[in-house]
Amino acid sequence: MWDRGLHSFKMVYTTLKQKCHLLGRIPAHVKFEVIKVLPDGSYLSKIYPDRQSKKKGAQPIQIRVIEYKIIEDGVEKVYRLITDLFDVAMFPALLLAKEYHCRWEAENTLDELKTHLNGRKTLIRSKNPREVIQEIYGWLLAHYCLRVMMFRAAETAKMPPLQLGFTGTLKVIRRAIPLFQQAKSEQINLFYSWFIAEILDNKIPARTGRVNPRVVKKPRSKFKSAKVFHRGHGTQLQQLNFQIGRAA
Repeated sequence: MWDRGLHSFKMVYTTLKQKCHLLGRIPAHVKFEVIKVLPDGSYLSKIYPDRQSKKKGAQPIQIRVIEYKIIEDGVEKVYRLITDLFDVAMFPALLLAKEYHCRWEAENTLDELKTHLNGRKTLIRSKNPREVIQEIYGWLLAHYCLRVMMFRAAETAKMPPLQLGFTGTLKVIRRAIPLFQQAKSEQINLFYSWFIAEILDNKIPARTGRVNPRVVKKPRSKFKSAKVFHRGHGTQLQQLNFQIGRAA
């Protein structure tokens, strides 16, 4: 996923070359030719590297364009997304539009990894490249296991996993590890039920929509702004006289 300022033909080409799917917003000045309208209102189109390549018959990339409107502060704004997900039944336009506006959830994942799960100033302790890679793999696997347990707990309660707090679940797991290490085989199921119930106690309220207005912060200073009449009124240079106090 990317914002409209990052769109380019090279970005689309590189993403597809890596065998990844894409969902990105398009600037207003980019125009698309409607090739085929799909049942959900989106349509198929093509993109080219540039106009000259299009005239010369360059090979285009087929994409799917999704257009929708959102009312922000009483003003109606048009959003346009492109994707390579052509299955309308599995990926309807409304679903992709909702998922695009949840892309900032990735920042929460970075916060979970760097701040809460690691919990130390030195993120990577190893000095050799091989051990660094091994430590990163362990770091990511620990986060994956924690999120899997949150998903299983939410599945038993038939609720979205995003309604469970990450930091609370992490505290539960840290308390549960010694108990599981000392538990007998016949006690595992009992401890697991307790473990799931403890995770479900860490419910968080629904998250509000995230809005970042496009504004610029003004630099603040304790001094007044420089004006034209301030020029030529600086401190006069002092004449310095050097005298030898004692001859060598």
